[in-house]
Amino acid sequence: MSTLGKYCRAYPLSLFRQFRGWNEKPENARKIRKEIDGEITEVPRKLTDADYVYLHRDFTVTDGIFIDENIIFSDVTQEWAEFLRSALGKVPYDEGGEVGKM
Repeated sequence: MSTLGKYCRAYPLSLFRQFRGWNEKPENARKIRKEIDGEITEVPRKLTDADYVYLHRDFTVTDGIFIDENIIFSDVTQEWAEFLRSALGKVPYDEGGEVGKM
């Protein structure tokens, strides 16, 4: 069963790709249906800078609103949190850990 986190907010992927430590997992993008050789199959969608992705309270980034699905970035570090503070001005507060504290 999918888990909806307490907080997430959509941002353009181009913003997060500016982080020098960005390590995207495109294979985890949401699946789209595509016809290949006459058969309908599901494949990960190709993420572009114009796509919106979701930043969660634990600083992970997903391609959808659920915190435990389609995780495209999970390398949460202090540098990532500092980048977010710089780029966004304010970041979600993570009650469970040091990284998200404002």
